[in-house]
Amino acid sequence: MKLRMDVEARADVRIPTGIGSLDPVLDGGVPPGSMVLLLSEIGAGGSDFVRTAAIALARMKREGLSPAPREVLYITMTRLKEDVLAEAALSVSPEMYPLLEGGVHFEDLSEVYFDASVVPPEWYSQGDVLSRMQKHTRRESLLTELSVVLSGAEAQSVIIIDSLTDLAAQAGTGERWEAFSGFLRGLQRVAKRWGSVVYLPLTRGVLPPLQETEIQDCADAVFLFAWEETQGMRRQRTMSIQKFRGVMPHLEERNLVKFAIRITAGNGFEVSNIRVVI
Repeated sequence: MKLRMDVEARADVRIPTGIGSLDPVLDGGVPPGSMVLLLSEIGAGGSDFVRTAAIALARMKREGLSPAPREVLYITMTRLKEDVLAEAALSVSPEMYPLLEGGVHFEDLSEVYFDASVVPPEWYSQGDVLSRMQKHTRRESLLTELSVVLSGAEAQSVIIIDSLTDLAAQAGTGERWEAFSGFLRGLQRVAKRWGSVVYLPLTRGVLPPLQETEIQDCADAVFLFAWEETQGMRRQRTMSIQKFRGVMPHLEERNLVKFAIRITAGNGFEVSNIRVVI
C-alpha cells in the first residue's frame, strides 16, 4: 500500500518546462525522471524551446518560485557558453543575458569533443601546446566525461545536453554506436532515480532513419518540431508530441497532441493550446 501511495503521489508531481503556454497543457510540466527527445527540423523551433525553457527556469529559480528545479544544467558539446548566451539575448531580450548567465550552470565539453576530431587544437583551446598535451593524456572519452558531469548534477534538476546531434554523429556505427545507445538507455534509467528532466535536442534527418528511430525508442517522450504548409502556402512551425510515457493517454483524451508554434521577441517559444489542423 505504501508503494502504491508513493507512486500515486509522484504521478501528480511535475517539473515545469518554463514555457507558460505549454505547462498548463502538461498539467504543470514534465514528470520527474523523464528523458525528452526534442527532434527538430532545422529552424522549426527545437533550439528556441531550449533557450526559452532555460531562461524561464533560471528566472523561477532566482525568484524562489515553486516548483522550480534545484538546478538548471546546460551541457555544451561544440558551442561556447558566450555564444549560447548571446544567441538567447538576441532571440528573446538583452535583459535576459545576466539572468541566463547567473541562473544556469554551464558545463563546456567542447575540448573533449574536438580532441577526437581533425580540428586543429588552436581552434578550440586557449592553452599552450604543453598544457593541451597534458590534458589530452589525462582525458577520458566524451561519453565518460559526460557521465561524470551528469552524475555531479543535483537531483530534481533540468538538464539540457546541447546537442545530441553532435554526440550521435561522432558515435558513427558499430561498437561506438552500441556504446552510445547503451549510454542513452542508462541515462533514461538513472534519470528516474535522480528525479530530473533531461532534454536532448536532435536535428532531424542528420542520422540514418534506423538510428534516429532507435534514439526515439530510448526516450520517455518525443517532441517533434516541423515545418508544415498552411492555407495560402504559408509555412507554419508545429510541435507534435509523438510519444510520452504515462502522459500520452491524457493528452490524446483531450485532443492535445499537436500545436502551432510561434517565436516572439518578448517571450521566445510559444504554443497555441489547440490542436492544429493542416
